[in-house]
Amino acid sequence: MNELALFGGQKAVSMPLKPYKTIGREERRAVRSVMKTGNLSQFVGAWDDDFYGGPMVKRFEEECARFFGVRHAITVNSWTSGLIAAVGAIGIKPGDEVIVPTWTMTASAAAILHWGGVPVFADIDEESFCISPSSIEQLVSPRTKAVMTVDIFGRSANIADINEIARKYNLRVICDSAQAPGAVVEGGFAGTLGDIGGISLNYHKHIHTGEGGVIFTNDDDLANRMMLIRNHGEVVAENLGIKKIENLIGFNFRLGELESAIGREQLKKLPALISSRQAAAMQLDRGLRDLEGLKLPSTPAGSTHVYYVYGMVLSGKALRSGRQNIIRALEAEGVEGIASGYQNLHLLPVYQKKIAFGEDGFPWNTSAEAAKIDYSKGVCPTAEKLHDFSFLGLNLCKFEYSEAEVTLVIEAFQKVWANLDKIQAEHL
Repeated sequence: MNELALFGGQKAVSMPLKPYKTIGREERRAVRSVMKTGNLSQFVGAWDDDFYGGPMVKRFEEECARFFGVRHAITVNSWTSGLIAAVGAIGIKPGDEVIVPTWTMTASAAAILHWGGVPVFADIDEESFCISPSSIEQLVSPRTKAVMTVDIFGRSANIADINEIARKYNLRVICDSAQAPGAVVEGGFAGTLGDIGGISLNYHKHIHTGEGGVIFTNDDDLANRMMLIRNHGEVVAENLGIKKIENLIGFNFRLGELESAIGREQLKKLPALISSRQAAAMQLDRGLRDLEGLKLPSTPAGSTHVYYVYGMVLSGKALRSGRQNIIRALEAEGVEGIASGYQNLHLLPVYQKKIAFGEDGFPWNTSAEAAKIDYSKGVCPTAEKLHDFSFLGLNLCKFEYSEAEVTLVIEAFQKVWANLDKIQAEHL
């Protein structure tokens, strides 16, 4: 049984893992109810009673605000749209700098570029995989207007220290909590403790509406501006007597009635779904904690982790065996959904070439300082090392990970670790 499947042995996980599925009869019933009304979306892109959406949109927003304990919850058709609305609402203009971690999904930085802002990439903390507060402070300049945190893999960034830095330098804080819905930090939920935050409702998240997102804020003015950006705000600014009209060129970022009806049912399930991911993670903790050279995820006291990804770090003998060799061996054992790294955005062509809009280098051509911002290899060493060599993850929102399935995954890891010498010797 200890012979690796890679070398002819029997697989530890002999059957495909069951997919993680959150949509059930409750959602189907909710969709049918909306279909009967004939109103699949009730937004109007002009000043009207329906400028803020239909009944399902409004109920979903009210329920999200109540669940997450915020004054305003604003639905959007994607979390990318939510980030664009957030960056616009805080008044970012061409040439303004926003500090953002490099280890994140591309939308975090693209939302900054959208308004002509310049992303300045911070390194991450190896313990949390989230933006490093010390890296933030090293990057603050006279042109810095905001910090965007990313609560990666289901654990919140160190929001207390980040908010302290923001107060010191008079910066806004946007919390990208796409992967951490319901994670607890500092007595509140991830995404609710900055100026603006929010979650994704994309299909492979803890809960989803297919596509979608929810923005959180306790600031009435920011909420109003984001609702205007969501729905062609330039058309209604005069009706509302708004004098500060910059960044109010609006879009169609509207979530429909069907998606909102699904979202209402998904929100009810969120606590139980989080508990199921946490149970799988705790079982993995128990089964993998004695494997040499495998650092498991951690959570600070007083906080919770919702385990979008179960993130690990290789070291010592495991690292010398080669991450790709280990991944091949685990996959041969039937382990699916292995993550071998994450994006380091500063190394993408758009930042290496500083070409985003047009051919003249906008927004980096807005100032000599912007043109000199450094995106070279080596500026974010922790994120680069993790991506290139040492990170290993399991996507806990891709498969069900029942207790029986986790037991088999643990067995696969234990088999691979028992054969690290052979894996290294084979030079796979």
